Amino acid sequence: MTNQTTATVNTTPGLASHLVNGVLAIKPLAAVAKHQAREMMIKRAEKIGVPWRQLVRELRQENWESYLQKVQNQNLTYPNYYVRSFHAYKEGNLGWEPALEVESAAHAVHSTIWSKVPAIDGDAKLRQSYHNILKQQISTSPQDILDLGCSVGMSTFALQQVYPQAKITGVDLSPYFLAVAEYRSQQRNLSINWVHAAAESTGLPDTSFDLVSIFLMCHELPQSATKEIFREAKRLLRSNGHIAIMDMNPQSSAYKKMPPYIFTLLKSTEPYLDEYFTLDISQALVEAGFSAPTITPNSPRHRTIIAKVN
Repeated sequence: MTNQTTATVNTTPGLASHLVNGVLAIKPLAAVAKHQAREMMIKRAEKIGVPWRQLVRELRQENWESYLQKVQNQNLTYPNYYVRSFHAYKEGNLGWEPALEVESAAHAVHSTIWSKVPAIDGDAKLRQSYHNILKQQISTSPQDILDLGCSVGMSTFALQQVYPQAKITGVDLSPYFLAVAEYRSQQRNLSINWVHAAAESTGLPDTSFDLVSIFLMCHELPQSATKEIFREAKRLLRSNGHIAIMDMNPQSSAYKKMPPYIFTLLKSTEPYLDEYFTLDISQALVEAGFSAPTITPNSPRHRTIIAKVN
């Protein structure tokens, strides 16, 4: 089922969101919420069979500085929106702790999406649901794919499995995440081009990709950055190329019915959630030079948005 209309987009945060914002404006309460959110994720991961703490201890044994040197752009200036706390980490995405915990966190967060799917399979099913829509709506297999906001490469490796013939580039602002991505790509014997850059200013050549994929990144951005990234994607795509976005679905009843306590924990780790939930993403894509997108729910909490270059 697709939806290409956005006439009724809500552009203001709801009452519950305002109340949560008031709580989080009190720093001691915000700190407690972040700590609770992190503890809840670790416990959930270990309950479903993901040994979070053990995996992190094992990863810490690697020589990460060698991987960091391989991927890091020392001359990069980080945008202001990025240099702040994310996901209950004070350093945001710019540190080893978040980088070494991303994979475990993904399994934990996505374990509760489907009621009739084993919790440990939630993450894989979410990615598969996205790829199924890509295959349905994009008839020609892309030969050059850009994974914007690739993190530690989970989305990149998943795309490589779906399109084994494609040449794939992954872009991320965190050199720590990219160091883990490089480590994982060596384990898999995959040749991925990792680029340490901002998604809105990649430095990559014009018209060099058939598909730009953005997996769970837009909800971590202010609206201004999202719009710049869409313009950059338009520049990078060839004629008939596509942009594909998989992210939280603001229209999902799962968020509307979320208990206030859980909603507070969620917002404590996602500083730009209000901006994402109130963004008219269809209009933003059209303004960036894309056709009106299709919007397809791909999980009880997520949607896939696909638009073609005009």
